[in-house]
Amino acid sequence: MKVLITGGAGYIGSNIASCCADNGITPVILDDYSTGLRVFAERFDHYEGDIADTELLARITQEHPDIDAVIHCAAKIVVPESVSHPLAYYDNNVGKTVTLLQALEVAGITRFILSSSASMYEPGPDYMVDEGSAVNPLSPYAASKRMVERVLEDACATGRLTALNLRYFNPIGADPQLRTGLQNPHPTHALGKMIEAHTAGAPFTVTGVDWPTRDGSGLRDYIHVWDLARAHVAALSLLDGCAPGTYDVINLGTGRGTTVFELAEAFGEATGTPLEVRTAPPRDGDVVGCASRSDKAAEVLGWRAERTIADGVRDSIAWAEKLPAVLASESGR
Repeated sequence: MKVLITGGAGYIGSNIASCCADNGITPVILDDYSTGLRVFAERFDHYEGDIADTELLARITQEHPDIDAVIHCAAKIVVPESVSHPLAYYDNNVGKTVTLLQALEVAGITRFILSSSASMYEPGPDYMVDEGSAVNPLSPYAASKRMVERVLEDACATGRLTALNLRYFNPIGADPQLRTGLQNPHPTHALGKMIEAHTAGAPFTVTGVDWPTRDGSGLRDYIHVWDLARAHVAALSLLDGCAPGTYDVINLGTGRGTTVFELAEAFGEATGTPLEVRTAPPRDGDVVGCASRSDKAAEVLGWRAERTIADGVRDSIAWAEKLPAVLASESGR
């Protein structure tokens, strides 16, 4: 099998590409390198350009007429930026995806996996969500993902496309072989801040400790990026057996979620040194959060998250130590 991975030089796409290759699937990478790294893509056939460049897409499909499916990871993903520049997000994430789908239809490629987002869900009373939970995207980013899903659903209704949407929350970790990982040396998520605090020998501050969760801190759904990659590979196998016109949504998660206090505890477990934790009131915009059930993924994909939060912490720290050399190699190209 051969698969085109859009955004395949990014954090998630590059891990999917490696997991595909490890499982005998040939990845072809398309990335504009606005955030992705060339060093991630160079092991495979790769193309630099925009997903809406129809001439480039025609060239890719002509040079690789045996592409069986597409995994679509290319998107703008920064929520505050989407609030400030919504039109750019709708243009990039929705408009350009429509152009991509049209080009794929011309090329006769009819199987499609969207690497989507669970941020569109409205949390239930227990702060857990499943595929039947209400959808209420609160940012242009989340709304753009939901719009693309609707586009896919309508396209599948014609019988000319078969598509799966994989929804998930917060990836952490890196390729366990440290071939790829997060490109940003200063991530702003909680784990990134913990790594910075650990490196500096400083305390980590948990903002908001009076939420209605099991320990009062916010609930998040951290999932190891390699488990996400495994799920996308499993989805390729499922897609291969789907009837034309099939459309489905599958959540990927740990099934329990992780509170910020639990993440700090896992950090100490991974490093062997307890992380000093302080608390503070919630910041403007902080929310209790939610997590995803993954029963459907277990049933239809035969997939469950296998790597622990501590595994994600260890791999994130190991990658953070390697990243400066990777970025130096990238800048020298």
